[in-house]
Amino acid sequence: MSIQIPAINESESAAAVAVGEEVFGQVFNETLVHQLVTRHLAGARSGTKAQKTRSDVSGGGIKPWRQKGTGRARSGTMRSPLWRTGGVTFAARPRSFEQKLNKKMFRSGLRSILSELLRQDRLVVSSEIIPSTPKTKEMVAKLSGLDCKRVLIISDEVDFNLALASRNIPYLEVCSADNLSPVSLVAAEKVIMTPAAVKMIEERLA
Repeated sequence: MSIQIPAINESESAAAVAVGEEVFGQVFNETLVHQLVTRHLAGARSGTKAQKTRSDVSGGGIKPWRQKGTGRARSGTMRSPLWRTGGVTFAARPRSFEQKLNKKMFRSGLRSILSELLRQDRLVVSSEIIPSTPKTKEMVAKLSGLDCKRVLIISDEVDFNLALASRNIPYLEVCSADNLSPVSLVAAEKVIMTPAAVKMIEERLA
């Protein structure tokens, strides 16, 4: 059974694309989508935070004062975490925040997101959304009928004109069909695909 992805407007009604339920007709799996988005955001973290332990800070070659008789608490080194210039007890170290998610779960999560976007009328198709020149003015004109704060354009490939025409528009993001981001899909108020991109995604996720 096929499903229809509507065109962006009535003037492009011929651009509507029929797709299968295997990709665009799935039940929304909130748990899996949450895991997919969390994994994507975690993988984007740099993980470069670093602090010094007591073995990394300078000083501490001698016992600050004798063990007994001074009236002060005993101390063996100025590198102690109790001292102002000492090391950190549980110091942060560079690490990777990457989370494992197998390919089958990743594809299933993308199918769930795309299906929900289509059900909420946030997914449309357009054969004329790609600009013919690298001009921001032309790209803005093509998006003038959309009252959205965040728009995502998915093309079969991000060519020179599309990249340059869209880079100065703050509410617009573009990506290729083989580089889908679950975070961008979820965050977009309107997702615009080219017919070629729809076919590529359907073949990839079917």
